[in-house]
Amino acid sequence: MKKDKDNNTPKRRSTFAILFYINRTKVRKDGTCQLLCKVSIDAEWEQIGTKVSVNPDIWNPEKGRADGRSANAVTVNRAIDSLTVEINEHYEDIRRSLGFVTAELVKNAMKGIGRKPSTLLALFREHNEEFHKRVGVDRTKESYESYLNSYRHLSAFVTGKRNMEDVPLRALDRAFYDDFEVFLGADRGLKPKSVHEHLYRLKKMTMRAVSQGTLRRDPYARLHPPLPRRKSRHMRLDDLKLLMEKQIDAPNLQRVRDWFIFSTFTGLAYADLKQLSEDDISQAPDGTWWIHVNRQKTGSRSAIRLLDIPMRIMEKYRDERQNGKIFNLYCRNHLIRLTRQLGEEYGFYLTFHKARHNFGTHITLSMGVPIETVSHMMGHKSITTTQIYAQVTDRKVDEDMKRLRMQATGSEITLIDESMDKAMEKRRKYNFRNKAGNGL
Repeated sequence: MKKDKDNNTPKRRSTFAILFYINRTKVRKDGTCQLLCKVSIDAEWEQIGTKVSVNPDIWNPEKGRADGRSANAVTVNRAIDSLTVEINEHYEDIRRSLGFVTAELVKNAMKGIGRKPSTLLALFREHNEEFHKRVGVDRTKESYESYLNSYRHLSAFVTGKRNMEDVPLRALDRAFYDDFEVFLGADRGLKPKSVHEHLYRLKKMTMRAVSQGTLRRDPYARLHPPLPRRKSRHMRLDDLKLLMEKQIDAPNLQRVRDWFIFSTFTGLAYADLKQLSEDDISQAPDGTWWIHVNRQKTGSRSAIRLLDIPMRIMEKYRDERQNGKIFNLYCRNHLIRLTRQLGEEYGFYLTFHKARHNFGTHITLSMGVPIETVSHMMGHKSITTTQIYAQVTDRKVDEDMKRLRMQATGSEITLIDESMDKAMEKRRKYNFRNKAGNGL
């Protein structure tokens, strides 16, 4: 071992060796043995088989070649020379491309196994192509589109700021990471949460490269970008009360309002609400009604008891059902626009996903429902996820409960048109009390 002149620390030299030999224990019917090759790199080795047959009588193990000038000797030695050149070429090509070489990489190259991308954008494209094939199986279209978006930002950074068509994986360092972070915030005008998400996907690419063997170590393994402190993801109780008490005239906004309230009292996200069908709703022996679904996002099973308010909302839209679906929901983008418009009508910022967070805070934990039960109802894979809601309620549970009691006392909440009561009297499909109230 040599020592580095600057820091006086031992510097390990990479070892590379090629050895040819024959397997005398496996003699073929014609008396020949197979020529084998052993590639050793840094104390690791791989065996490469060949199609060359060798007469064991002419094989010289010390030289690693065939002796004499027989036809078999000439064929064997020519093959050894050709294979040696090919192995060395692969070795140098891999070293230049990746910055390191393993025996396995050389063997794969010799066998014609396609080498994984050695540049960042190419690796990202490979990932997205594989991801797209899984959409509808165990991946969502929305997740796929988020990776496409991250790729577009990264491509713009590499080509626009670095003036490169692509960047070698082995060239990735802290400076690249930091510059990309600045680019996302300053040049692209993204919010901290979006910046965090794109940096996370960059890290996923380097982890993928390590797992594929195209990076020896992850340059960003120790980087954990802090998740920006989130604003409250649930509604203020006063805003929720206003939404529930005050009707709105526009039919499309009225539907969004009712769906939002339904989600507030069930914890169902948009994807789960869209797929909710009559088969997912059943009545228990004690007469209570329940929703049992597998969450689209996690596949986890959710069990949610239906309170008065969501039952009445389901009945209101019974005539609009198609193909057994409880609600005929708008497409996601249209619903997002209408939800924002709905919030503007009431004077506050509104997203549909706030409804699910309302359920986790106001409807369950703040009312004393055990966190384990809430986790099961919301379909969380880990109770750690549910604890996000608990952190909120721990700080303000007393205040929330007082306000909820005040809300529930002497105050009626109108959710639906009076005409719905008549329809309910006719059908009476669901066995529940038909009364106005907050359902808490």
